[in-house]
Amino acid sequence: MSLAVTGAELDGQAIGLRAEDGLIAEIGPSVEPRVGDVVIDADGLLLSPPMVNGHTHAAMTLFRGFGDDMPLMEWLRTRIWPAEAKLHPDDVYWGTRLACLEMIRSGTTRFFDMYWHGMEVARAVVDAGLRAAVSSVLIDGLDPAKGESMRGEVLESLDRIGDSGPRVSPSLGPHAIYTVSSESLAWLAEVAAEQEISLQIHLSETEEEVKDCIDAHGKRPVAYLDELGFLGPRTLLAHGVWLDDAELELIAERDATVVANPAANMKLAVGGVFPYPRAAEAGVAIGLGTDGVSSNSNLDCFEEVKLLALSQKQASGDSATLPAGEALAIARGLRSPALGGTSVEAGQPADFLLLRGSDPELSAGDLDADLVYAASGSVVDTTVVAGRVLMRDRVVPAADELVAEVRARAARLTG
Repeated sequence: MSLAVTGAELDGQAIGLRAEDGLIAEIGPSVEPRVGDVVIDADGLLLSPPMVNGHTHAAMTLFRGFGDDMPLMEWLRTRIWPAEAKLHPDDVYWGTRLACLEMIRSGTTRFFDMYWHGMEVARAVVDAGLRAAVSSVLIDGLDPAKGESMRGEVLESLDRIGDSGPRVSPSLGPHAIYTVSSESLAWLAEVAAEQEISLQIHLSETEEEVKDCIDAHGKRPVAYLDELGFLGPRTLLAHGVWLDDAELELIAERDATVVANPAANMKLAVGGVFPYPRAAEAGVAIGLGTDGVSSNSNLDCFEEVKLLALSQKQASGDSATLPAGEALAIARGLRSPALGGTSVEAGQPADFLLLRGSDPELSAGDLDADLVYAASGSVVDTTVVAGRVLMRDRVVPAADELVAEVRARAARLTG
């Protein structure tokens, strides 16, 4: 299928765009539709690269609003982990489908997921039309023997997820250094390097986690992971609130990525913010994530990028910290090669957004600043992935049915 967009605005100029075989074939003021193209009249709409959500637990739409206003570890131990013990594989499918709906509506086309039943996550991604790196979370309770017994299942899951199609990438997702043994972490790092796939982990989310790591291993979390061979160009470290200068330099040296999650960190009151100025100075690759909706509580990366920028200004005491254009580049996955962000140009994947330029939030001023400080995901009119229109005029097919299905399943899990 070929797709043509006419009359869209890009950098103040009306342009056309054609997509063929999932790629942008042509773009520019003279590009016109061809016979057989599916045509979108984009008059009054702004052409924009999409968002990349670097850290999610997508199926946790099932637990939105469940256990709010609680400390992180209490929330996990008393609410989330007991509820997750009731999960069926098809619960994860439907929870992920609802997450995909929410991301389509708010302009995210690629996400990195860590959750149970990874094959169901992959199936939901394929059916929704998005892109994702999918990992089945691994927790061995710091028991090396238990971790070793899980290895066959981990490898089988990778193979099955890898067969899901070109828009789904297999990934590995050990939960955290306080829930996964060093033996399992080292083994997962070896597998990720051999298969050249991404490696996702929560890291330095709380000060207690750092202190416990020093007590247990005599070193801070980044040095501990590096000793295990865990850090590399496809490693994604979620949160990173309590990283010191030496850790940031080591992360940069290893070309690993830190994915900031400001909304979840604020809601769970982890006591700090990701140290962006020091990370940028060290040359750390940086991404943006929402975390799961039960700790956020939404998947809107437009809202998330505003919180990222404002929290950095507040923490630094300098309003010039993290200007809008740079914050937007981070949210689009353009400040980390591992996140796979794309620009709107010929030869790139045909993943793009059409934004409502007539909306009040985008009606005046610098567009980057408006997108970061004024807009929410509601300004997205059209979402396209691989040349396929997933939303047009803010309509996503079967949205009401997805909401109803998840509502019923959530009631069973949290009741």
